[in-house]
Amino acid sequence: MEFQYCKLEIFLPESHLEPLRAALQAVDAGHIGAYDSCLSYSRVTSCWRPLAGTHPYLGEAGALSREAELKVEVTCRTSRVAETVDAVKQVHPYEEPVINVIPLYRTSFD
Repeated sequence: MEFQYCKLEIFLPESHLEPLRAALQAVDAGHIGAYDSCLSYSRVTSCWRPLAGTHPYLGEAGALSREAELKVEVTCRTSRVAETVDAVKQVHPYEEPVINVIPLYRTSFD
């Protein structure tokens, strides 16, 4: 089965929401019918431990980090997902950004 749309979940510091929003708009992610720039976000607490040899944006190697972040959710066409992920990586501050791509079986705007 092929999926026409997917949803991206992106975790990042709140300070980077506006650059992310602009990057998503530039690749037309979040375009739903006669609306564009559609996304949602919520505050979450994330945990991670940078390993030796890393250069973390937040935290320090070997220490467990717990930080407030935003989880941003946006819909995009599956045909444009590679372009969208690349756009996110261009503005994301982390060495290893968490960007989950989830196929959408059905949407309300299909």
